[in-house]
Amino acid sequence: MRPGAKAPVAGAALGSAPNWQRTLGALWLAQTLTIIGFSLRTPFLPFFVAELGARNLETQVLWAGAINAGGAAVMTITAPLWGALADRYGRKLMVLRAMVAGSLTIGLMALATSPWQLFVLRLVEGGFTGTVTASTTLAASTVPRERLGFGLGLMQMAVFSGSAVGPLIGGVLADQIGYRATFVLAGSLLLVSALLVAFLVEERFEPPPRRAGHGETGGETWRLLLAPALLGIVVSLFALRAASMALQPIVPLLVAQLARGSSAVNSLAGLAMGVSGMTSAVASVGLGRLSDRIGQRPLLIASGALAAATFLPLGLTTQVWQVIALQALFGIASGGMLPTANALVARLTPEGRRGTIYGFTTTASSLGAFVGPLVGTALAAALGLHAPFLAIGLALAATVAWVARTLSPLERAERRAVLQSGRD
Repeated sequence: MRPGAKAPVAGAALGSAPNWQRTLGALWLAQTLTIIGFSLRTPFLPFFVAELGARNLETQVLWAGAINAGGAAVMTITAPLWGALADRYGRKLMVLRAMVAGSLTIGLMALATSPWQLFVLRLVEGGFTGTVTASTTLAASTVPRERLGFGLGLMQMAVFSGSAVGPLIGGVLADQIGYRATFVLAGSLLLVSALLVAFLVEERFEPPPRRAGHGETGGETWRLLLAPALLGIVVSLFALRAASMALQPIVPLLVAQLARGSSAVNSLAGLAMGVSGMTSAVASVGLGRLSDRIGQRPLLIASGALAAATFLPLGLTTQVWQVIALQALFGIASGGMLPTANALVARLTPEGRRGTIYGFTTTASSLGAFVGPLVGTALAAALGLHAPFLAIGLALAATVAWVARTLSPLERAERRAVLQSGRD
């Protein structure tokens, strides 16, 4: 029998294990609706800022950028705190907290009368939400160990598909019912998600025993984070998020340059940006399931290598279709990396510390989302639009090589365990 085949799901020690299939299905649906709700505002946010008083293009861009970046910056600080509270008070409670907070802040945006009010609400949203981390932690604590790749792949599919569908629906809704009504609808979607979790998600949670010295717990967390294997995975999540976010301000400009005055530049740029989300959504479940069979480490390394390999040719593209094809491949790579990395985090982390560790992985991803666009646009401004792809591709390749080295001892340990199990 391979290692972990009989590992209990979260809470099995308390009696019968929760119905993990129903819980996973409800979490998937709730997370999909939540990400759609968060993404509805994406296509019209700059225009809503203009309606609130930002009269010129420069001011609109600055406010839209500040509103988007502000939430990510606050989440970088608060994510580990919410993760630690999840370990102490339960993961389902944290999912509900994040979804209800998102419903309230997005709904209140419909009442905003100036850009600074939107900015403040986005800061509050960043501080009190974090549904992806909360749902991932709950799924990782409920799904059986041998199905982690599939379960976390399904959760990642919710993120990718919601991010792809939300902006499309949001643009249509803004035209049909207006900006403010769309904010109300977005908040309502998150409220529905919270109700799904409240009534359909089951968690058997036992608070960990309190320790005499709180510093011991903090020391344990840092020992886990700084262990080579886990540190390598955290760095890979940072690198992937930085790479994907670096694309967002550059790809539309590259498409416009390659399209040479085509009347369909906006459509082509939208396709180039959206195709990766579609391929990621499909790949995350299939590759997550595959990782349960062949192991997370080889699939993480292969997906990371594919991500690096797609960036390098982007620096040499001469046709728009090449950009679209390479973006589709990058989506497949992302769909393979994220669920396998999250599954490895769950395997390397004790049950009682997963919330905290996933909080720190969220911090790493948020930092990547902040750093990536800054580095990408700086390189593009200094060296041209193709330069960022070459630089980021090389950085990704170096990261993957390092991660492969840090995970090698883990693979050897698993092989020894398999051989020992065969002898027994």
